[in-house]
Amino acid sequence: MGLLDNFEKGLERAVNGAFARTFRSGLQPVEISSALKREIDTNAAIVARDRVLVPNTFVVRLAPEDHERMTKLGSALNSELVDLVQKHARHQGFQFAGGISITLTADPGLQLGMIAVDSRSAQGQVTWTPVLEVNGSAHPLTASRTVIGRGAETDLPIDDPRASRRHAEVLWDGRHARVRDLSSTNGTQLNGMIIRDAVLEPDSVITIGATHLTFRVLAQAASVPTSRQHRSKVWESSS
Repeated sequence: MGLLDNFEKGLERAVNGAFARTFRSGLQPVEISSALKREIDTNAAIVARDRVLVPNTFVVRLAPEDHERMTKLGSALNSELVDLVQKHARHQGFQFAGGISITLTADPGLQLGMIAVDSRSAQGQVTWTPVLEVNGSAHPLTASRTVIGRGAETDLPIDDPRASRRHAEVLWDGRHARVRDLSSTNGTQLNGMIIRDAVLEPDSVITIGATHLTFRVLAQAASVPTSRQHRSKVWESSS
């Protein structure tokens, strides 16, 4: 099995790990991620020697019943899909014209288990959305200061007996992040090193007790003026 095969398996495990228990039968979220990756690969366009442009705006059409089940996950599924699309493009050496936008919509013309993807390349303002991944779940950071700890009053409570009630905080100014220990009993680690106050880079891992929190930054579209439209393709679930 080659490097690419290992990478693809890793993406599938990431989506399944987050949502498999929610969907024990029928269309799975990993099938949406697979359809998005195929859409990206199919529409990759070489625009310069070192620049391969791919769509960054996607409308994923599902049968009404599948759409209802998927939307019950709320923003968590969208964040996971955006993150996986970013990783896939980075691994392949692709580039986007702007931030990534993924919209799920119901299409009565599709049968259960079918997926249709419309895509386009669109330039526009990019919104940087910080996310902390904890135990397979993504938690968007909606405030400039996010307190993490065992206490129920924190912004992001974690069930870890080694965590202090107010253990650490993540600060976000719209472009950059920092992590600070809040005089916790057992300390805070960043990428395996004990820290008090440190710059938080994308894909860094914060460790509190036995809990690992991965920091990611999603480049999402704030506006999507169309510049290039791709015809939709219909993918059928393998279920």
